[in-house]
Order: sequence, then structure tokens, then C-alpha cells
Amino acid sequence: MGTDFSRFYDGLDDATVVQTFSDYVNPALSQVLQFIGFSSYEVEAQGSIVRDSSGREFLDCLGGYGTMSLGHSHPKLVAACKAQLDRMAFSSRILFNAPQAMLAKKLAEVTPGALHYSFFCNSGAEAAEAAVKFARITTKRKKLVSAKGAYHGKTIGALSVSGRDKYKTPFGPLVKDVENVEWNSIEDLERAVDADTAALLLEPVQGEGGINVASNEYLQAARRLCDERGALLVFDEVQCGLGRTGKMWGCDWAEVEPDIMLLAKALSGGAIPIGAVVAHPRVWEFWNDAPLIHSSTFGGNPLACIAGLATLEIIEEENLVERAARAGELLMKGLRETQAKFPNLVKEVRGRGLMIGVEFPLEDITSLVLAGLAQRNVLVVPYTFNNPTVTRFEPPLNISDEHIQWAIKAFDEAVAQTAELLEGVDVEAM
Repeated sequence: MGTDFSRFYDGLDDATVVQTFSDYVNPALSQVLQFIGFSSYEVEAQGSIVRDSSGREFLDCLGGYGTMSLGHSHPKLVAACKAQLDRMAFSSRILFNAPQAMLAKKLAEVTPGALHYSFFCNSGAEAAEAAVKFARITTKRKKLVSAKGAYHGKTIGALSVSGRDKYKTPFGPLVKDVENVEWNSIEDLERAVDADTAALLLEPVQGEGGINVASNEYLQAARRLCDERGALLVFDEVQCGLGRTGKMWGCDWAEVEPDIMLLAKALSGGAIPIGAVVAHPRVWEFWNDAPLIHSSTFGGNPLACIAGLATLEIIEEENLVERAARAGELLMKGLRETQAKFPNLVKEVRGRGLMIGVEFPLEDITSLVLAGLAQRNVLVVPYTFNNPTVTRFEPPLNISDEHIQWAIKAFDEAVAQTAELLEGVDVEAM
């Protein structure tokens, strides 16, 4: 049959793919996607553009929920991955792994302060699971503190420290000794972080919470309290790290250094799953007695680590952190101009860099605007898991000014269209 797997797409049609997805993957999600207006399947992508089976081109402002920092199919990233595939994709798991060692060294150089050692896994949820274990074994304590509205993943441990009951209640009982505190409340931190606390887990910018930006004072207080009370400070930078907010790390805005940092999503440029826990040396001491006490079969595989190295190099070479800051200002300015025209429909535009949330008064209005954007070939994050009235713009960090204007125009038209549909309707009474 040969080795050209492009033949996989031969003979496929939209109806077959949609029905097969419904039959074998997720029938409920299939209905949601079709309701929004999607009835085709994606076949290729380059930069900020995704093409579907009919040749229709979409502007990707969703970016794999913040994963595609470099855009799709960045040529340098693709070349690095192809070269590593020809050499070896996986490892023996017993000999030394050069790409893993070099990526860990690079992360030690670019992460804040004294963060030094890295454990590699395959996702943000796995990184959160590992961080919980590392914090408990290091401090010999059990209590975990996290914020309401937080999202750290959907595995049992990560879900336990996340902040919305809708996703937690059906799977209980979860991990014990977890307390969710009010977001951005220093007073609540003062009360909750105590002598029994192993770790305080925070996102410098809550993604699934609705793009909630932590105040500098809040993160600084978190650092102070953890120091005073012997707890570890864990920053989940899975979504807000690697330049997304216009600084390399979300915590850089407050000039605060964590004891543990969680990474995933954009670390490989979207080429292959990867997650990482980067920690202060004192967190790594427990490995001395049991070097395999926590492990991951695919974690740190050569292909993923080469993708990570290439991604970090591209971010530096193309000044993507600075680009995210400038592009974010341009995009947010345009979105806020629409908000000024339709204040009854667009409640708030907020964020940092290219991590932008748009909040609507009602979930139904969110859905109408999303449908309008889809009609104009713009893909955004449909809604945030912990706040369905917020949609997110998280395009590639190298998105062009032309494409930003496309997004702004489409958003303005989608909101105007929604206003026409709701003309004469009392939005506050809906």
C-alpha cells in the first residue's frame, strides 16, 4: 500500500466524517459543533490559517486553546521534528536521552529564579498531578490550596485542585484536604495557607476561569505567605507561559518566582504532546532515595524534547514575546472599540498579551456571537470551562497585523449581527 498516508483522506466526505465522529467519538459534542455551524473537517493548516475539506479558510484565533504559539506548521519546527523522526522518535528508556537533558538545561535557563530541575510528562494535567505529589512528599504535608475558577486539568488530582463543581461532583470523592479560595483575595490566602499546607497552586492568569488576571499584589502575597508558613508556591503556566501574556512567564508581571512551575501546551509548539514540572532544587531532594518514584513512559521522549528545544529557539529568534505584547494591544484595542459601540452586549474585554477574554452578559449572547464569528471564518475558544459567558482569543504569537484586523472586523460584525437579532429584546430580562 506504500507509505504515503495522504491517501487516508481519499474518498472521505464531510457527512461521513461527522457521522463517524458522532458514532465513535462524542455524539453530544458533534451536535454542539454542528449547532455552531461546523459541518466540515480540517485537512491542513499553515501559520494562522486552517483549511477544511471544502477549501474554506479559517483564521485560527483559538490556537488549540493556547497551544499554537508558533502558528501551524512552522517550517523550522517541522524540520526539527522530521529530522528527529528519521533519527529516533522514542527512546530505549535506559540509555541517556540527549534531547531531554538539553531541554531541561534550557528550561533552567529561561524559567524564573532558581527553578532548575525538570520532570517531563505529556500534558498539563499530568504536570499538575506530579506537582501535587512532589509538594506532599517534599513538605510532608497534605493540604492543598487553590483558587475558585482555577483549571488545572481533568484527571482526579488535577480536578481536585480545580475550581468548578460542575466538573468535580460527578467524579467524587476526589483528593481530600483541598481548599478553594476566592480569586485575587489576599485576605482569603492569609486565612487558608497555614502550617498544614503543602502547596498553593495558582494560575497567574486564569484561562478557563475567564481570563482573570491576578494582581501583582496577590501573587506577591502568595509568595510571602508560602515563605512564612513553609508551603510551596506552584504556578500553573500551562496556558499563560512561554510569551502568551507579553512576557515570557505570566508571573514575570509581578516579579514573583515560584517553587514549582507547570508547563505544557505551547512547549512543543503544538507539534506533539509534552508537559513539564520545573522546580527548585530543594523540591528534588526526594528523588535521591527513589529515582523512579514518579515516572512517565512517554514523558521526555526525544521527539517531544526536540520540538521543545526548537520552540524555545523560535520564540527567542523571532522575538515572539515582544510580538505578543504588541499584537495583544492592537487586538484588544479593536475589540474594545466594538464594546464601546455595544456596551449592553459586550460586558468586558480583558487580558494580557494574546490571552484575551471577552465577557458577554449571557451565555446565549456568547453563542450568537460565536456563530457570527464562525460565519465569518474566525475560530475562537467557544467558551471557558469555568465561565461560559466568556470567549477567548488566543491566536499564534506571530499572527500578522492583517489577520488581527480580520479578527477585529469579524467580531464587530458578529456583535452587530447579534444586536440586530436581539433588537427589541430586553437583554437584562433574558
